[in-house]
Amino acid sequence: MEDETQIRAALERHWAASDTGDFDTEHSIYREDAILEYPQSGERIRGRANIQTTRTLQPNRKRFSVRRIIGRDDLWVTEYILTYDAKPSYTVSIMEFQDGKVARETQYFSDPFEAAAWRKAWTEPM
Repeated sequence: MEDETQIRAALERHWAASDTGDFDTEHSIYREDAILEYPQSGERIRGRANIQTTRTLQPNRKRFSVRRIIGRDDLWVTEYILTYDAKPSYTVSIMEFQDGKVARETQYFSDPFEAAAWRKAWTEPM
């Protein structure tokens, strides 16, 4: 079982570093042999060095705004808004930890959309 206090602190450092462009701190959370998957594009990236390289070379200006972090033991989920060049993408990151580091991460991305008018009676704005 992973130390949940330490993992939460590592996740908070990771997302703060992601937002400021501190690539070394951002990627210190990953194991050397970590795997990152993007199911929507069908891509898998193997190894912390490759994960960091692809993010370092990503040309868009990006910002991260964490909505919530939930998890237990070795499975943690972060909901956040990833903004590329001022365009928001609602994102979910699922991280699987092993020995205090991320062994596998899967990320899902979704563009915002207009609320359906017919649901208005049962909803409230966020």
